[in-house]
Amino acid sequence: MKVLFMCTANSCRSVLSEGLFNHVAPDGFTAISSGSFPSGKLNPRAVSTLQGLGIDTSDLYSKGSEAFADAPPDIVITVCDKAGGEACPVYFGPAIKSHWELSDPSEVDGSDETIQAAFDATVGHIKRRFAAFFTLDLKTLQGADLKQALDRIGAL
Repeated sequence: MKVLFMCTANSCRSVLSEGLFNHVAPDGFTAISSGSFPSGKLNPRAVSTLQGLGIDTSDLYSKGSEAFADAPPDIVITVCDKAGGEACPVYFGPAIKSHWELSDPSEVDGSDETIQAAFDATVGHIKRRFAAFFTLDLKTLQGADLKQALDRIGAL
């Protein structure tokens, strides 16, 4: 099962989600990320936060969704307000779509400790959602039932 985490710039929240998902996902699951308006660069704090957790970041990069036109995801999860209101490109086809809003830790001002605390809080939020995601019976949940379950997780 392929899960796409989508945000606007594909530099922070969607990248954190992709890296964390691939780090904890069981065999048969993979995550990718993209941006509706990709910045072309990753947020350095997002990268260092993932690396601090022992997550390999060498395959992560900021990209647009057209990169997946030939291999559409099974599930599309938007993780920011701007992407949540956008229409998913048509080539996502029958993918189940859900919105899991995350505050943008890159917008936090303050000391280095304050900014890192915001990134750590975002990572904690993502981890809780993934724990709930991996308890779903994805062999039997389909269509509207799967969307409803994903939407509940997004409200956590």
